[in-house]
Amino acid sequence: MATIGVCIFSAPADLSPVFRRHVVSASRKLVKLRNPFLKPLAVWTEEQPSSAATTTTRRRNFVEKKTSSDDEERVDDVEESDSNYKRKSLKDYFEEAKELIRSDGGQPRWFCPIEHGSHTPDSPLLLYLPGLVKLIEKKVKSENSHLPKRPIYLVGDSLGACLALAVAARNPHIDLALILANPGPSGDPWKTVMDSVVKGLSLQSTFEELSRNLVTLSSYLPVLADIFPKETLLWKLELLKSASAYANARLHAVKAQTLILCSGKDQLLPSQEEGQRLCRALPNCQTRMFENSGHFLFMEDGVDLVTIIKGTSFYRRGNNLDYVSDFIPPTTPESNKALEYIRWMSVVTSPVMLSTLEDGKIVRGLSGIPSEGPVLFVGYHNLFGFEVMPLIPQFLLERNILLRGIAHPMMFYKQGEVGSLETSGFDTIRLMGAVPVSASNFYRLMSSKSYALLYPGGVREALHRKGEEYKLFWPERSEFVRMAARFGAKIIPFGAVGEDDIAELVFDYNDQMKIPYLKSVIEEGTKGVIKLRTDASGEVANQQMHWPYFVPKVPGRFYYHFGKPIETEGMKHELRDREKSHELYLQVKSEVEKSLAYLKEKREHDPYRELLPRLVYQATNGFTSEVPTFEP
Repeated sequence: MATIGVCIFSAPADLSPVFRRHVVSASRKLVKLRNPFLKPLAVWTEEQPSSAATTTTRRRNFVEKKTSSDDEERVDDVEESDSNYKRKSLKDYFEEAKELIRSDGGQPRWFCPIEHGSHTPDSPLLLYLPGLVKLIEKKVKSENSHLPKRPIYLVGDSLGACLALAVAARNPHIDLALILANPGPSGDPWKTVMDSVVKGLSLQSTFEELSRNLVTLSSYLPVLADIFPKETLLWKLELLKSASAYANARLHAVKAQTLILCSGKDQLLPSQEEGQRLCRALPNCQTRMFENSGHFLFMEDGVDLVTIIKGTSFYRRGNNLDYVSDFIPPTTPESNKALEYIRWMSVVTSPVMLSTLEDGKIVRGLSGIPSEGPVLFVGYHNLFGFEVMPLIPQFLLERNILLRGIAHPMMFYKQGEVGSLETSGFDTIRLMGAVPVSASNFYRLMSSKSYALLYPGGVREALHRKGEEYKLFWPERSEFVRMAARFGAKIIPFGAVGEDDIAELVFDYNDQMKIPYLKSVIEEGTKGVIKLRTDASGEVANQQMHWPYFVPKVPGRFYYHFGKPIETEGMKHELRDREKSHELYLQVKSEVEKSLAYLKEKREHDPYRELLPRLVYQATNGFTSEVPTFEP
């Protein structure tokens, strides 16, 4: 009997260029990006006859996609290629599977329905586990012996999760990363299935019960019957039951990094309860909930395993995650989904973007932004960081530039590490390239010529108090200047105003600290947070985690002004001097304050600052039209 497995992805050989330039005038238009990581899907089968013949490898396309050998492909060609992109359906999958179920007594066949091309030697292996513990363990050990510094990913779906846990428990010395979807190590929920088979019920009835919400599967039950005859199914369920008992008894031995995916509408397994139980038992674990999904999570539209891996910062090629070198830029569908998620903010605020040309002229749009990195944007953080939501999409749409935010480490905590903080809401931010603030990550961003986004005021600015709008809380000692100069980065100071046009603070940090209960909640919630700038003094050192309460207003507009780029090329040695470095630091801070003052004054002359005039204009000129503003 042949066993089928899946290798999902491998790392791309080249992470740059990330995107090709593509200017889109309408802010509501979804972005189309040329992503170098989209390759035709293929199938690999490894077959070794009973004789001592060498292993043969066959490749068969599984996804049809128009490609071009021209690296300088025009945008029109890209859009045509994107429009022709077609992922095969579940029907196609079963048609392909018919050819893989024959038995010849040979080695396992690894079925690979993925998008990929050539992979780098250090890319991690990912195996989808429908088979046996010893078989998977043999493959894991073999791969680990060849590349011991590379992690191996094990994906276990449903009871396949117990196989992954069993392998991990038996091999704690191997660097494994487990992804468990709707795990069922308890085994009890499958008693009904086994009873049905034992009592002689037809295999078709059993699978109809298992896949009642998968209408498209019903016509392929004969194929499933060929793959899993009644005796085979019974044998496999008994085997998995044993694996479940084994895994449960040895959870303490599992040291592997683990990601658990749970469906909220699983009718077969108590997935959420089981996921929470496992997460408490495993030392290096995080979970993600899919409230509207059923038991067959990976078969549902909108659920993409690779996107989940990227959004949870679960992809790495070495022993430790490198947020810069391990980053895989979002694909076109991922970018469009992220833009759709936050598009409402751009719609209601109609952001005005102003940039500065080399001659000092201020123009509307982002034409003043340099075309090549590294570029460091340094600005003021509005309340809750509201200004970031329209900012990153606008750069992506207008200039095809991916701004990589340098964010607070809190956004990268695993769920449950900081009280009851729900971290899955940060997945989109991570997917779009945010990195935790650290000197090493800053170094890697600049060395890779990225466009980085930095807020020196951090949490203190984003969680400011009443009456502190547009007040900078920067450290007294200079930061970021010498690192930018080391790589010749252009520093762009910028200001953003408009938070006071959409919300008004009514119950801030000072108010909450007067109430003993809330004070204790704030202090307890801050304990588990990494302390940044421990050597700083003054207000910038006050990074207390709390939630200021505000009253929403009828939305006004957001305004952004990007100052003239400050060149650091050739200043590496000059800016090693602390005094000169500090002078440039104060210059950047002064330019940010000037941008804020400029925008606060100019917005008073914008006839479309309020929501109603903007709606009237768009109703007259079309809702994709750009709303006018003041003259720069």
